[in-house]
Amino acid sequence: MNTVHDLETLKWQVAGYTPYTWRGGKVVEIGADHRAEVPPVPASVPGSVQNALLKAGLVSDWNVALNARACEWVENRHWMYSAALPDEWVRREQVRLVCEGLDYSGWIMVNQEEIATFKGTFVPYAFDLKPHLRDGDNTLQIVFDCPPRWLGQIGYTSRMTDWKARFNYTWDWTSRLVQTGIWDAIRLEVGDGPALSPPAIDVGVDRTQRGRLDVKGKANGCGADKVRVTLSGAGGEVRSETVPLDDYERGLQWRELDVNLWWPNGYGEQPLYKLTVELPGLDGQVHDRIERTVGFKHLAWEPCKGAPADADPWICVVNGEKIFLCGVNWTPIRPNFADVPEAEYVKRLELYAELGFTMLRVWGGAVLEKETFYRECDRLGLLVWQEFPLSSSGPDNWPPEDERAIEEMAAIARSYIQRRRHHVSLALWCGGNELQQDLARTKTGGGLPVTCEHPMIRRLADTVEEMDPGRRFLPSSPSGPRAHGQREDFGKNLHWDVHGPWRMCYDWDGYWDEDDALFRSETGMAGASPVDIIRETKGDLPEVPGNMSNPLWRRSSWWVEWSRFQAEQGRDPESLDSHSAHLRTDFFAT
Repeated sequence: MNTVHDLETLKWQVAGYTPYTWRGGKVVEIGADHRAEVPPVPASVPGSVQNALLKAGLVSDWNVALNARACEWVENRHWMYSAALPDEWVRREQVRLVCEGLDYSGWIMVNQEEIATFKGTFVPYAFDLKPHLRDGDNTLQIVFDCPPRWLGQIGYTSRMTDWKARFNYTWDWTSRLVQTGIWDAIRLEVGDGPALSPPAIDVGVDRTQRGRLDVKGKANGCGADKVRVTLSGAGGEVRSETVPLDDYERGLQWRELDVNLWWPNGYGEQPLYKLTVELPGLDGQVHDRIERTVGFKHLAWEPCKGAPADADPWICVVNGEKIFLCGVNWTPIRPNFADVPEAEYVKRLELYAELGFTMLRVWGGAVLEKETFYRECDRLGLLVWQEFPLSSSGPDNWPPEDERAIEEMAAIARSYIQRRRHHVSLALWCGGNELQQDLARTKTGGGLPVTCEHPMIRRLADTVEEMDPGRRFLPSSPSGPRAHGQREDFGKNLHWDVHGPWRMCYDWDGYWDEDDALFRSETGMAGASPVDIIRETKGDLPEVPGNMSNPLWRRSSWWVEWSRFQAEQGRDPESLDSHSAHLRTDFFAT
């Protein structure tokens, strides 16, 4: 049977080079290259270069004071991850390296010979290693190039076509830490017989509340002519069928399945089922196996009461019941998201479920969240609004329009959909965060959300329709006639899905009483991190004065609302404690 080896179990090292000095010579053994400016240090995989250097004492904790600035030199080197491949792993007919996330670009090497390149954080990669392996003592090396110089919050969205997470370059809630490294799962897929490709899976519920499941895929290599598909749950097997390979490739359709429905958090249970696809051989052994966890729900959208006839529907209906959508924007837990363990996901998502949340919006300035995130959302009943990796920039919030960028984004979207569409928690796809132009349609500024008339957004909509037609696609968050809920425009039927406000209104009860928005996919106000955390991370910077003359408060968020404290109190805060309720945090409600 084909086997998967998790490469995080290997002994990895990472070394730093002045760009390209690693080329042009052989390395006798791992760690022996005198050309490395930063000699090899132990590295966790998945993991970031920055975290490996922190553990080795070569950089300071970027969360403290202004230390993040002192880490920026890491971006100006090439970084080589190296590990020896066990002989018994690679003595098979097929040996394929699969990398779910590489951040951001570089080269794949086997035994110091370049065999492939990669570029882009948002898509996985697969490399055939077999032609490059020798009988024994094989070394795998992944070399990372310098990242793009600037993709941060302020800039020009239409020009940003380096497909890497933008928030790393600073956003209004984080300092600059431009991650480099292996950020998601990495494995060897080895075997001697035919192998399955990842299947396309569509799961839903018919009008009689019975389950339906469509699955199709391909098998690579020779030696298999049948496929066995099995669906099982907590109560045992629901259905199993062995079909000719040709039938599986055309698509298997199961209807009227006797299953229990999956409900959002607080509305019912979250029963999950295991879908297994196998390639049985003539000798009775299984050549290859793929497993996915699925659930069954019906999700529809209905118009809001009193909404304009042409308005988008914003009442979420699951299994015939209207669901109150409340939650947060989900951004990566850490700037070095490569290093976040599963337990950190579980802790936060369980807390959100306990708070009664029903939806998380995975924000467009980051990445497709890891399988762990989706698996936990399935388990906890948290619906997922997943955005493609596009976001606003301030002066220019308009997505790129050139054909090359459109094709590259379409490939990213196809990858996102292929990897996550089987998750029952997935509610909708969205073009990105705050993609807009001004009201004069000059493709600058903001106020008028992008629509599917934009060529890149149109291509994303078409891709979703082709690959995941049962799920909703939104051109952006927000969407509709206006981007922001402006009080002077209340009563004009302009507010469908809007963003804002991001500060407490003085007349907050009047504002919300008059609000006519059909939906708000983002809002927030000034809040405080716990005082003990601020004191732990301020380093030698003073706590006061509490204004922008103090580098502690201007290190990332230059729009922190010190003026509000002054307006309300007539003075600067005298201490951190007295000002804690006025420090900015981004905690947005859906």
